[in-house]
Amino acid sequence: MSETTPPEQQEPKQDNNWQQDVINRLAFAALNEQRRSRRWNIFFKSLLFGYMLLILLMVYLPDRVDKGALKTGPHTALIEINGVIADDAPANADSIITGLRTAFKDRNTVGIILRINSPGGSPVQAGYINDEIKRLRDEYPQKKVYAVITDICASGGYYIAAAADEIFADKASMIGSIGVLINGFGFVGAMEKFGIERRLYAAGKSKGFLDPFTPEKHDDVAHAKKMLATIHRQFIDVVKQGRGQRLKDDPRLFTGLVWSGEESMELGLIDGLGSSSYVAREIIEAEEIVDYTPRESMFERFADRIGVSFASRVATMIGLHPSGFR
Repeated sequence: MSETTPPEQQEPKQDNNWQQDVINRLAFAALNEQRRSRRWNIFFKSLLFGYMLLILLMVYLPDRVDKGALKTGPHTALIEINGVIADDAPANADSIITGLRTAFKDRNTVGIILRINSPGGSPVQAGYINDEIKRLRDEYPQKKVYAVITDICASGGYYIAAAADEIFADKASMIGSIGVLINGFGFVGAMEKFGIERRLYAAGKSKGFLDPFTPEKHDDVAHAKKMLATIHRQFIDVVKQGRGQRLKDDPRLFTGLVWSGEESMELGLIDGLGSSSYVAREIIEAEEIVDYTPRESMFERFADRIGVSFASRVATMIGLHPSGFR
């Protein structure tokens, strides 16, 4: 007859089984967590690799492509001048001149179009571009430059256009504004009304020149007007040199007024009405247009939008030090 084990002696074995089961579950959970962690680590490293590869493609590929080489035959070179002309704007002298030099040097370039849509800007930047156009025209006399105006070509925009061999525009384009200005505000009365005291400390009699918070000084105003008159004369000389006998003898030409494309033809400010396509096809006789405008690279636009902080965060998540992105 077999002996039966009392129940109280079986309980420790059951307790041991239960504890072992919990330990096994915890071990498997930890193992699964490690696997998930490795998978996420691989994912983020792959993401970083793809991100860095994209950056390399954006940085290097556009710089390696010769735009002129994309077209095997004769073509018209196009350079855009859009917006305010300034050192810190897309329409700055360095960028425009880079495009001009590349276009002129390309042996397949038949003629160059400057497509201008600008209200003006810095006379210095416009002057640099005007001078370079004239230099390149002398160096490559067989390649002519045509300015094509879209919506507006005023002030510094026309300063640049005047260097072209011929100027074309739409009948409704706004053209002119051959003048120079300094503008601002005066807050003296408002400060007196609100009891605000201006404290300006400067070494030099005219260091506070045209300060908007102090009353105007006759000598300052006279000096400013003299300076503006000098720059205005320089502007007029550039326009007369560029347009020559085509300009009509009209006293309004250099007053700062603007005119439509049709009126500008009558005044001799432009040579004809037409678009870039028209000039390329009918005037230059090279219908294929290649854009030589230096533009911000894809990487620069991408970096401006998302910022370096995003890359730094990704690097931190996967255990890389942010200094790797310096």
